[in-house]
Amino acid sequence: MKVDIFDFELDKDLIASQPAEPRDSCRLLDLSVEGEISDRIFTELPELLNEGDVLVFNDTKVIPAKLYGRRGEAEVEVTLYRPIDALNWWAFIKNAKRLRPEDTVTFYAEGITPENSKFSARVIEKKGEEGVRLSFNCRPEELNNLLEAYGSMPLPPYIKREKLENRNDKENYQTVYAKHDGAVAAPTAGLHFTPSIMQKIADKGVKEVFLTLHVGAGTFLPVKVEDTKDHKMHSEYGIITPEACEIINKAKADGKRIIAVGTTSLRLLESAADEKGVLHPFADDTDIFITPGYKFKIIDMLITNFHLPKSTLFMLVCAIAGIDRMKEAYQHAMKEKYHFYSYGDSSILKCVNKI
Repeated sequence: MKVDIFDFELDKDLIASQPAEPRDSCRLLDLSVEGEISDRIFTELPELLNEGDVLVFNDTKVIPAKLYGRRGEAEVEVTLYRPIDALNWWAFIKNAKRLRPEDTVTFYAEGITPENSKFSARVIEKKGEEGVRLSFNCRPEELNNLLEAYGSMPLPPYIKREKLENRNDKENYQTVYAKHDGAVAAPTAGLHFTPSIMQKIADKGVKEVFLTLHVGAGTFLPVKVEDTKDHKMHSEYGIITPEACEIINKAKADGKRIIAVGTTSLRLLESAADEKGVLHPFADDTDIFITPGYKFKIIDMLITNFHLPKSTLFMLVCAIAGIDRMKEAYQHAMKEKYHFYSYGDSSILKCVNKI
C-alpha cells in the first residue's frame, strides 16, 4: 500500500506544544457512531461508555531519557530508546558522527557543568539506523536516580523546547496512572485522564484493565519508504497478565465492548490475540504494524490523539475506521482547529474492521 495514501496537509500551528489545562478540558472528537462526527469535551467521555465496557490502559512510566552530553569539544544530544540490560542502552544521538567506539560522553544538566558531572557513558558500537549502543559508567541501582537528575522528558521532535528547558514536562508528559518505569515516549491518549474522570468511569460500572507496553522512541520515526510493506517497525516490550486476559475474554464472551486507551494498548492487545479473538498472557517484544485491511481481534473502540500525515499511527486509525472516514474526520478536526499529536486533543473511534 502506497504511503502517499495517508498524506494530508497539516498546519504546523495545530501541533500542540503544551497540554490542555486541566488535562480533561481538551476536546474530544466523537466518531463512535458510524457516519456521524460530533464535537465534545473530554469530560463527556463517561457519557459515551456503557456499564460492563472494559477500558484498557497502558501503565508504562516515561523515564527522563533525553540527555545532553559532551565528548571533548563535541556536543551531543542523546535519546535513549531501548534497554539491553541494566546499564546498556541503544540510543539515537544527534551529532553521532563525532563519536567513536570507546569514546566517553559526559552528561550535564541545568546547574551541573560537564566539569562537575558525575554521570557518563561509554560508546560501545554504532549501528546505522539502530543508533549507538551506550554503556553507563555507574552501578545499576544508581542509573534511575542519575537519569532523574540529568535527564529530561523525551518529547517528540514536533514539540519545541530550548536546550535544558523542562517547563512542566516531567509532570505533563506522564499519565496519572503511570506505574512501571521503562517508556521513552508517553502513551499520549492516556494523558487526558484525571482522577475525577477515572472515578466517574468506575461509578458507571466500566471496568479498568492495565497492561504495560514500554513505548520506544521509534514511535517518532518517520516512514521513509514509498510502500508500507517496506517499513520496519521498532520492537517494544510488553506485558499482559493472566488476570487482565481473564477480564477481557469474559467481557468479550458477554458481548461487552473492549475499548483501548491509545494505540500502544491496542497494538499490545492485538499482538497477544489468537485468530479466534482470544487474548493470551504476553511477556515479549512486539513490532506489529497495522495498516488498512487488518481485521481486529480484540478491540471494539479506540481512544486516541490526532496523528501526523504518513505516520504509522494514522495508518492504524485508518485501519480501524476506514481511510475515507478518517480523512473526513481529520479535515473536520483541522477546520475546527483541534490540536494534534502528543499534547493535543482526543478522539474516540469505532472499529468497523473486525474478525
